[in-house]
Amino acid sequence: MSSHANELLLRFKQITVEQTLPLRHQVLWPELSIEKVKLPEDANGWHFGAFVDDPMTKDNNGPIAVISLFLDPIPIDDTSVISRDISDSLSSPPTPAQNARFRKFACKTSMQGRGIGTALLRYTMDFARSNLNAGVLWCDARVSSAEWYERRGLLQFGNTFYKGPVQYVRMKTEL
Repeated sequence: MSSHANELLLRFKQITVEQTLPLRHQVLWPELSIEKVKLPEDANGWHFGAFVDDPMTKDNNGPIAVISLFLDPIPIDDTSVISRDISDSLSSPPTPAQNARFRKFACKTSMQGRGIGTALLRYTMDFARSNLNAGVLWCDARVSSAEWYERRGLLQFGNTFYKGPVQYVRMKTEL
């Protein structure tokens, strides 16, 4: 699939988890070893990359943005009233939709602000809805990025929490 984002011709495709690791490491957790950005569930997920042929990028072969997608139920706890309501409503249709979670979403710093992440997130939403029968897509978002996700239609639910020194909040959208 191709998309125009700020005059860039983007291509989205499924990639290997190994192709996601350099950007995961560079953008999300540069202070950790690259081994620490791997997830135990990576083998069970779908991994996507955004690619562009742009003279501004030094590496025209690698992805400029990556995201990983997993079938994963929405966590329900005493503070996640909204997620409990959504989960209850999803169990009532004759063919219940699944819940999908995206993780390790990263875009090259030099390419941010050009619509690439938005386009890749939309591609991932479409894939989750069409190929996985997902009715809800959710994530653990860094609090510093929550406003970005809200502008793309995701809603916060539950309390904030920490992964190491970074504060997170859960966010979701119906597909």
